[in-house]
Amino acid sequence: MDRRKLILSGAAVGLSSVAGEALARQRITSEQLPPAQPINGASSSAPARSVFDAPQTSSPPPAPTSGVQGPAPGPTPGSNGSQPVYDTGRAQTYSADEMIRATSDFLGVTAESAGAAIEKIFKDKGQPTAYVAGEEGSGAFIAGLRYGRGLLYMKGRPTLEVFWQGPSVGWDWGGNASRVFTLCYNLQYPDAIFRRFPGVEGSAYLIGGLGVNYQKADEITLAPIRAGVGLRLGANIGYVGYSRKRRTLPF
Repeated sequence: MDRRKLILSGAAVGLSSVAGEALARQRITSEQLPPAQPINGASSSAPARSVFDAPQTSSPPPAPTSGVQGPAPGPTPGSNGSQPVYDTGRAQTYSADEMIRATSDFLGVTAESAGAAIEKIFKDKGQPTAYVAGEEGSGAFIAGLRYGRGLLYMKGRPTLEVFWQGPSVGWDWGGNASRVFTLCYNLQYPDAIFRRFPGVEGSAYLIGGLGVNYQKADEITLAPIRAGVGLRLGANIGYVGYSRKRRTLPF
């Protein structure tokens, strides 16, 4: 291992501890916020909990009453010890009203704030085919790391737990712990999210008190919406890699 890799690895270990502490704090404070629920048109009175608790075992969201009609639900990833095979066809989409309600509930912000961010994203990208509701911790001083965990929701698909991690470079506020609500575009089946998503340069903006930026890999675009202490709206030119299991080093 050359000197540069040793330096990067050492920095990763140090900064990951900052992220870990931030996530630990967030596990306590996030208990006061509403949890994300599969969109079914009805509000839930279930007690709030962090997505860092045990994964949800609720049934997948029902078919929508509007939007593009997609294929029948595919198998649960890894249920038979092999890669899942999904039917071809377009995934079902979410409306602006659905995303405003879900964003407002999960991030604990007003419908007006959520609506401003969603309106901008919908104007740029249209209707998403999936969303990820999760939490992340990060620390940055010129160069930083980001770690997160959440649940991926798609209409007519099983809920899937995902992890993400990656370096970021830029003038960021460090040491933040926040909830993240990510809209996913052109994601046709859950396993397609497991890849690296480079940040789109110049796409970060602040609207309605929420931070938004775009990440893109091939035809798939992610639009994370962040709220909480330490919004990261610097020149985030790094990447975020999604995986099935938590990783210590993002390289």
